Amino acid sequence: MAQARSVWTCTQCGAQAPRWQGRCNECNAFGTLVEEPLVSSSAKSRATSSGGPAPEVTALSAAQAHEPPRVPTRITELDRVLGGGLVAGSLVLLGGEPGVGKSTLLLQAAAQLEAQGVRVLYVCGEESPAQIGLRGARLGLDSDNILLLPQTDGELIERAIVEYKPDVLIIDSIQTMSDPLVESTPGSVSQVRASTARLQRIAKENDVTTLLVGHVTKDGSLAGPRVLEHMVDTVLYFEGDADYEFRIIRAVKNRFGASNEVGIFEMGGSGLVPVASPSQAFIEARGENVSGSALFATIEGSRPLIVEIQALVTPSYLPVPRRLATGIDTNRLLQVIAVLERRAGLSFASQDVIVSVAGGIRLTEAALDLPLALALISAQKGVPLKGKAVAFGEVALTGAIRKAPADTARIKEAGNLGITHVISAPSTSSIDECLTLFA
Repeated sequence: MAQARSVWTCTQCGAQAPRWQGRCNECNAFGTLVEEPLVSSSAKSRATSSGGPAPEVTALSAAQAHEPPRVPTRITELDRVLGGGLVAGSLVLLGGEPGVGKSTLLLQAAAQLEAQGVRVLYVCGEESPAQIGLRGARLGLDSDNILLLPQTDGELIERAIVEYKPDVLIIDSIQTMSDPLVESTPGSVSQVRASTARLQRIAKENDVTTLLVGHVTKDGSLAGPRVLEHMVDTVLYFEGDADYEFRIIRAVKNRFGASNEVGIFEMGGSGLVPVASPSQAFIEARGENVSGSALFATIEGSRPLIVEIQALVTPSYLPVPRRLATGIDTNRLLQVIAVLERRAGLSFASQDVIVSVAGGIRLTEAALDLPLALALISAQKGVPLKGKAVAFGEVALTGAIRKAPADTARIKEAGNLGITHVISAPSTSSIDECLTLFA
C-alpha cells in the first residue's frame, strides 16, 4: 500500500517544507510548522486543456464602481466598524480572547437582523442549541427566524444552506469546522483553509453574508493559517478581556469600508451595549490633580477619542529596572524614556517605569509620544500637570515635537468635554519646554 505523503506548513506565512523543522525559513517564526496531507493536483482537469471556451473578461471602464447595498445590524458600534452594515455575500471574521463576548455580540446582531425580516442560520459547532438558548434567554432574545444548526461537517452545512436559504450565516467557530475531502483533524491548517474556501464559495454563489468566529493564540493573533485573513473580506478583532469594563472591536481589514475603525462596547447584564460617549467614559474616573496622568487626544479610524495615559515611576530594587507597558508598545516607551534622559536631563536609570492606558484600549499612533512623556515627567516629579489639558504630538529623537494630523478634530473632541488647554506643536516645540508645564 502506498504511503500517504504529507508536507509541513507554516501557520504564519503558509510556506511549506518537506519535513519538520524548528524555524520557518520564510518568516523565521519558531514552532509554527504543522503537518498536513499533500493534495495531488494531477487528477484536476482544466477547461483549457479540453478545448473549452475561454473565460469572459470585463473591461475596467465597464466595471462601474458603486456602493454595495448593506443591511444594518442596528448595533451602532458594530455598524461603524463594518462600514455601515453587512454586505451580501461577504465574509466577516471576528476574533478575540475566550469569554470576551464574540458569541454574545453575534447573537445580539442575529436578533436585530431577524427583527428586519432577515433569515439567520446559526451554526453552533462549540455549543449545543440548549446553551445558545440559555444565552438568548439571559439576553432577553426570542425569535423563530434564528435557526440553530449543531453541525461541524462542511458538506452537511452546505446542504442546510441550500435547503433553508438563509440571508446570514454565523459559524461559531471556524476552528470546529471540517471538510470531508480533507483528511485531517478540525482546527488544523488544512481543515481551516478548506472549510473557509468552501464557505467563501457558498457565500459568493448564494449571496449569503457569512460571519466567522475565530480563535486567537496566546499572543493575541488569530489561530490557523495566515491565509485565512486574506480569504475573508473583513477582519475584526476584539480588544480587552473579561477583566476590562470596556470591549473594543477594531477593523484591521475591510474591503467595503475604512480599516482601523473601532467600536466601543460595555458588557452589561443585557449583553454588549454600545458606548454613546467613549471619551467621557474613558476619563470619567480620572482624579483631579493626580501626578503621573496625562490626557491624549487620539484618532481611531475616523473617530477622535480622549483617553488617559497613566505612568508610575518608583525606585527599583532589581539590577535591571523594569519597563512595563499596557496598551502601549514597549519599544515606544523605551524610545520616549531615552529622549527624556538625553534631551530633558531626566534619569530613569535606577527606577521602575510602568505605564498603562486606562480602559483597556491599545494605542499605536506616533502622536502618543507627547502625552506619554508628560505622564512620565509628572510621575517622576510627583507633580500633576497645570490645569486640565490634553496633549498630542510625535517626539523626535532630537527632542523636537512634530505636529500630529487631524489636529482640528482632536481639539474639537477635547472642547466637547470642556478641555480648552491643548499641548501640541507648534505652541510647544521641544521636549525640554514641557518641564515648565508642571506646578
